Amino acid sequence: MKNQKWFRTYIFIWTGQFISTLTSYAVQFAVVIWLSLEYDSAEVLAFAGIAGLLPQALIGPFVGVFIDRWDRKKVMIYADAFIAFCAFAMTFVLKEGGDLLLVYVLLGCRSIGNAFHTPAMQAVAPLIVPESELLRVSGINQMLQSVSSIGGPALGTLAITFFSISNVLYLDVFGAVAAIGSLLFVTIPRLDATAHSSMSTVLTELKDGFSAIYSNKGLGFLFLYAMIATFFIMPVAVLFPLLTTGHYAGGKWQMSLIEIVWGIGMLAGGSLLGMARVKISKVILVNTMHIILGFTFVLSGWFPPSWFPGFVLVTTLGGMSMSIFSAAFMTTIQEEVEPHMLGRVFSLYFSMALLPSMVGLLFTGVIAEIIGVTNAFLISGTAVLLVGIVSFLTPALMRLGKKDEKQGNFQPQNS
Repeated sequence: MKNQKWFRTYIFIWTGQFISTLTSYAVQFAVVIWLSLEYDSAEVLAFAGIAGLLPQALIGPFVGVFIDRWDRKKVMIYADAFIAFCAFAMTFVLKEGGDLLLVYVLLGCRSIGNAFHTPAMQAVAPLIVPESELLRVSGINQMLQSVSSIGGPALGTLAITFFSISNVLYLDVFGAVAAIGSLLFVTIPRLDATAHSSMSTVLTELKDGFSAIYSNKGLGFLFLYAMIATFFIMPVAVLFPLLTTGHYAGGKWQMSLIEIVWGIGMLAGGSLLGMARVKISKVILVNTMHIILGFTFVLSGWFPPSWFPGFVLVTTLGGMSMSIFSAAFMTTIQEEVEPHMLGRVFSLYFSMALLPSMVGLLFTGVIAEIIGVTNAFLISGTAVLLVGIVSFLTPALMRLGKKDEKQGNFQPQNS
């Protein structure tokens, strides 16, 4: 009964989060389509990406300290409400013609909400889920996100075909209401924390978050390699629509198809982890997925324009590798770090991974114009592939999690 109770609680939370994620994907993709067709500019897409990520990267480390001190359930509720408010405000901006500066500002405000919501959600799982089930729950998490990434672009494309971009944004408000509603009916354990939050205390706890990462040499390498990979992945992620429309001569529906098959791949990867008790080391999964993801980027840039079906196929494989990487990576952190430190550690990771990628995004327009979109895929893919190879050659990283495996965390369940 206890196992059924935690599972019911977690699924109930994710029912609301699923609706919210689905509508967010729809709105996000609708905005990408609108920007792509309205401006046809790599720089506009890059600046939109920076606006949506930079605030989260800058305030993330400090946010994590407070997430570990506050009620994580309330953090998620307030963050969802703030994100919905930003979407509501953006509807008025776009009705007035879509001033790009105001769009960037509101995307930045949404990023602040995500800075609180994303690490809080990741830090909730270990408070509810038994440690032996974390990888499988991460797989379920990836499945739900994958379904959203499949349905979201389709919903967003359909919505922007029949409605104005300002009206499409109301989907985000509806999703936030669903997410908040699901959280109101569940109980999430709250960790004890001191109420005093002076600046010196915050800085001390922030330092503790860094120590939790770098006192564990293997975990430090895991973070470092993930940051390097993200530096090359982020500019390529922004250029996917331009690769589809430019190199492969696609349109609105082709862009949507690429997003959908990426989500199908993520669903397949999440399903594999969610339904099966995987015995392979999570570190091996992380490293292998880096290699596969890099290889799919290389192929995407190497295929000739007539090979759009091949582009669809390797994008599906890329989505699958990204899903397995994310689940294995997050589970490794959840197992290696104490629950009362997870908010800080997740926030630090999201910030440390995003800040270097901002540099790449700043030069996205230059990259697209000087070396070309296809060459950007070739170079970035090769770099990510090499990160995976170097990871296998790092002893401290390869030893990470060996203690957990010996204790039987990956043993099959009794039927």
